[in-house]
This record gives sequence, structure tokens and C-alpha cells, in this order.
Amino acid sequence: MSTLIIFSVLHLLISLVCGAPLAPALYVFGDSLFDSGNNNLLPTVSKANFKPYGVDFARGDTGRFTNGRLVPDFIAEFLGLPYPPPCISIRTSTPVTGLNYASASCGILPETGQSLGKCLSLDDQIDLFQRTVKSSLPNHFEGPNELMKYLSKSIFVVCIGSNDYMSNYLSDTSKHNTPQEFAHLLLDKLSLHFQRLYNLGARKVVMYEIGPLGCIPSMTRKITHNGKCAEELNELVSYFNDNLLGMLQNLTSTLPNSIFARGLAYSLGYDAIMNPSKYGLLDTSNPCCKTWANGTSACIPKLKPCPNPDQHYFFDAYHLTESVYSVLASHCINDRSVCSPTLKELVQM
Repeated sequence: MSTLIIFSVLHLLISLVCGAPLAPALYVFGDSLFDSGNNNLLPTVSKANFKPYGVDFARGDTGRFTNGRLVPDFIAEFLGLPYPPPCISIRTSTPVTGLNYASASCGILPETGQSLGKCLSLDDQIDLFQRTVKSSLPNHFEGPNELMKYLSKSIFVVCIGSNDYMSNYLSDTSKHNTPQEFAHLLLDKLSLHFQRLYNLGARKVVMYEIGPLGCIPSMTRKITHNGKCAEELNELVSYFNDNLLGMLQNLTSTLPNSIFARGLAYSLGYDAIMNPSKYGLLDTSNPCCKTWANGTSACIPKLKPCPNPDQHYFFDAYHLTESVYSVLASHCINDRSVCSPTLKELVQM
């Protein structure tokens, strides 16, 4: 039975048997790997609200940079919650089941991605979450204690940092920072962002690593390299990934009643690229859709994608297919070697 079918069955069972969701809400922060449509409403070229994006998604081309569901969608299904809607699409009552603040092309640093137009940096995203907590959510709760209890049981998932390398460090900052210095700069900023989230009520946070950037078509087709991936780029992000766990453990030990967990996206993603058959994949090198700039960019609007996206790792030259996102989500839900604690364990804490 495929992972996608297992997810659908699990979602149905949770709804039928449990009735109540496993957590009161899911809040999502990050970049285009998690963006579910915020950039649709921003003046930017970084959008995915056209076919072939969403070709396998029930709601069509919503702004997700893939053919179907994203990691947060699978996590929402596991929790028994609706998909968190893009926060800037909310015009009336704020849902209490969670929101998605992620914004394509942005990053941890405020300057990242701004050359493509307006996007929401992580600081901007937390500003919007602060507005949600201070202005919108109190209408749904009897008092601040009830609101804080709700937030403490909610799940927060974050995936950000790859754009800080692709559109910032690799184009500019490398003249000024060593890879180690840049990684520490990002981690120091990220730690401050997480402390802000904690002060606003977040207690259960999962932060995914940066994936193997040296393996994505936008990089492998531009850089001379041996083998499947440009390993010098993978080494670059390893400085960030290798120190991420220590930063998260430090936050967990210093911020009372908090859990900051790492999602091991790099090694899982890299293994799928190198051992595709293990994950039901056939192609882990080429975009499924026809892209601009000879397979190094976004999908060309309206052109049909490959007939078998579920067997591809990449949907366009930057982003993954629903199949790969399902692997990253399911392993974090169930596998302690990928997320410790797992999401299954986290909801019970």
C-alpha cells in the first residue's frame, strides 16, 4: 500500500474513530516548500497559482509549488485538522485550527528574496502571527489562560533557510562570510525568531533541516560536478544542519515547557535521491514539469507535466513532488530517527 493511500486511510480513521483532532491547531512558517498560497496575494514573480502546479491537488492550483500536497498538508491530515489556509487570504473570522504564514522566496534574513518582489521574511511571518495571537484569537477564548493553553497544545512546523543560501549567500555574502560564519549568523537569527514564537505561546515546534541543495536541478544543471549532486553545495548547508540540533536543544533546555524538535530532511532526502527505488521513485534528477531556462527554473504555465509525477523527486527545478513530501511528513510522524520526538509522541506531551 502506498504512503499516499495510508495517509488518506489514517486521516479517515482519525476522523471516524477519534472525532476530536490530535492537536487544536497547526501553525506553519517557512518558504516555498511550505507556502500554500500567501504569495498569490503579494507583488512578486514567485508564484505557483497556475497549472501545472496543483495538477494532482483536489483544489487545483492554489499556490503550492508542487503537483499535490505539501508536508504541512500531510501533517494536518494526521492531526485530523483542515489544511491551514494562507494567513493573508483570511478576510473574515480567523480559524482556530491554524494558519499558514509561509512565503515563497523568503528566508531567515530579511533581505533574502526581495529581488523577486515582496515576500514575507520569517520576521514578517512572526509579526503576522503576533497579530493573530493579540487581535484575532482572543475573540475565540474566554481569557488569556485558555488562549495560552490552546497555543501550548498546538503544533508549529517550520521549513526555511534554503533561499538564504541560493539567493543570498551564493550571490553576495560569500565575499564577506566563511560558510561557518554564515551558518552561525542564520542560526543565531533563527534562535531569536524561535524565542519570539515561544513568547507568543508556541511550545511544540518542529524545524526541518535544509535539504540537499546540491542535488536540485536548478543547481546541478548550472554547476560542473561529478556524480548526481554538486557536493560542495551540500557541504555548504551541512554547516547549518550540523549545528541546528544543538541550537534547538539549547532552546528546549532554557525555555520552560518547550520542545523544539529537528526534522532530519537532509539525510532522508539525500537517501531518496541516491536510492530512488527504496521510495518508489524512478527519476531523482529531472523536473517533472517543463521549466523555463532549460530545466533550471519554475514550471512554464499551462504545459502538461510528466505523466508519472508520483515517481519523480522534483516537480520543477527547485521543488519536490507530493510523493517526496509524503515521505518527509510520514517519517516525521512515525520515525524517531527523523524527528525526535516524533509528531505522534509530540501530540501526547
